[in-house]
Amino acid sequence: MSTIWQNIQYKMLRSGSKLNLLIGINIIVYLAINIPATIESLFSPINHISNLTDEYLLLPAYLPKLINRFWTPFTYMFMHAGVFHILFNMLWFYWFGQIFEEYLGNKRTLGLYIMGGLAGALFFVFGFNTIPAFSHGNIALYPPLVGASAAVMAIIIATATLLPDFTLSLILIGPVKLKWLALFFVITDFLGISGLNAGGEISHLGGALMGFVYIKQLQSGNDWISNINKLFKPKSKLKVVANNPSRPSSGLPRQEEIDFILDKISKSGYDSLSKQEKEILFRASNNEG
Repeated sequence: MSTIWQNIQYKMLRSGSKLNLLIGINIIVYLAINIPATIESLFSPINHISNLTDEYLLLPAYLPKLINRFWTPFTYMFMHAGVFHILFNMLWFYWFGQIFEEYLGNKRTLGLYIMGGLAGALFFVFGFNTIPAFSHGNIALYPPLVGASAAVMAIIIATATLLPDFTLSLILIGPVKLKWLALFFVITDFLGISGLNAGGEISHLGGALMGFVYIKQLQSGNDWISNINKLFKPKSKLKVVANNPSRPSSGLPRQEEIDFILDKISKSGYDSLSKQEKEILFRASNNEG
């Protein structure tokens, strides 16, 4: 059991993958809430745990309530309505997230997940308060938004936009290009707006749009996530002057990066390295040569 826990800790906290971290957080939050809630339901006709989490952690569309629950645009994207809800969300997130981190590194996953979730929240609240089919009813009675689907959709559509012809082999279907999977998801969500899960489908479209726009901006040289990260980095007051013009200062990996990669190889083997990490190790070996 200790070995399993150590592996989980390494995957979440020391592997460098934000994908593993986010999946771990979603699973831990789900279990931390639903295991006690299930036990409570066996002994009490009123499930206080579920009622409290629904009231304070899910995203309401009713604006007066949302103002008093201003944190819910963040918390709702780590909540799930059932076992199959979290299972399929995390499976799609894992499949597409691996490809996303393989080609773009692991520094953008968390940022795009959060931005996709916030875009989904914005679409949900805006849609239910402006679209006549919803705004003409009693918005306070509409069910709140729950789930990581909008955040996951941002990763899915971003990956498909970056690599439209990348092929996945699906069970019972066979090889399918990412662009067709993405198109299927978007069309399905749009058609589902008139169904029972209208709020969820609207939020999915918000996350999908965020993923698409982010990659298009990235391809144009504008990395929103990197720009946001720079705002929170402390500015150094020291100036470093290079006096050796024969040796370029840019492009050489830092020793901390090399140490981390070598440590990862010793624990998980060379095949566990991402494409970006292999490239760093290659540049380091060339420099030593």
